[in-house]
Amino acid sequence: MVTTGKSKTCVWRWQERFMAEGVDGLLREKTRPPGTPRTPDEKVAEVIRLTQDAPPHEATHWTIRAMGKAVGLAASTVREIWKAHGLSPHRWRQFKLSNDRAFAEKLHDVVGLYVAPPAHAVVLSVDEKSQIQALDRTQPGLPLKKGRGPTMTHDYKRNGTTTLFAALNVLDGSVIGQNMQRHRHQEFIRFLNQIERDVPEGKSVHGILDNYCTHKHAKVRAWLARHPRWTFHFIPTSSSWLNAVEGFFAKLTRRRLKHGVFHSVVDLQAAINRFIAEHNSTEAKPFVWSADPDDIIAARNRGFQMLDSIH
Repeated sequence: MVTTGKSKTCVWRWQERFMAEGVDGLLREKTRPPGTPRTPDEKVAEVIRLTQDAPPHEATHWTIRAMGKAVGLAASTVREIWKAHGLSPHRWRQFKLSNDRAFAEKLHDVVGLYVAPPAHAVVLSVDEKSQIQALDRTQPGLPLKKGRGPTMTHDYKRNGTTTLFAALNVLDGSVIGQNMQRHRHQEFIRFLNQIERDVPEGKSVHGILDNYCTHKHAKVRAWLARHPRWTFHFIPTSSSWLNAVEGFFAKLTRRRLKHGVFHSVVDLQAAINRFIAEHNSTEAKPFVWSADPDDIIAARNRGFQMLDSIH
């Protein structure tokens, strides 16, 4: 066993075969029962072809069992074929290509502020998260314990909504936030006034915003004219991923709002304010942009080319 590197049972089987068949029995493999037959290449190609087409029945995509029934294969075989060829018809990816004619110009402008902020200036990524609901559960849930996750009822009670106006300072990652009942141009101007009070004098302010009509209202433009140290930089249409404050909104939703229980709007606003204060004191850090704008433009162009070729 030490010499051959085999287990005891393997050596015992060799000994039994030698006793029964002699040396000739050890020179050939012992017959084994037939295994699962290999799926023909034609059948595999048929599965791949059908998977990439819409199913003939009323469904948006193929399922494993529907495909197995259509081609006469076991569900496990269809699963193996899909896995081997990287096919996942049940998974969908969302996308949106910007149709902004000045996409490249606006992209370089905003990324330039992220990568090389102007001297003696503050760069703020500004946006609002509207219609944040104060949801209360109809029954109290159970806390986390060993072997069981926390529980929460699927239904809820609506106790009103609030809108969070937020500005992320790109240089240090801190957030200026203000909760308001609505998100009109009046509330946006009130938020701009708060930022104006918080930003030290002598510094110019560059605001990065999306193309929401509130940000381009005539009274907002008049406010800008009265505050010459301010400059607005609008991201391309359908490009919210370019606005840095969206990352903070995602963290707020994931960590504080999604599984939160709020008995009133005041309770919700207090929780948001505490989260912002905790972020500023413990987690705020400079925003770092790493993607190459030329790569983004090239990817967008490839997307349009692919859509044009298919449609």
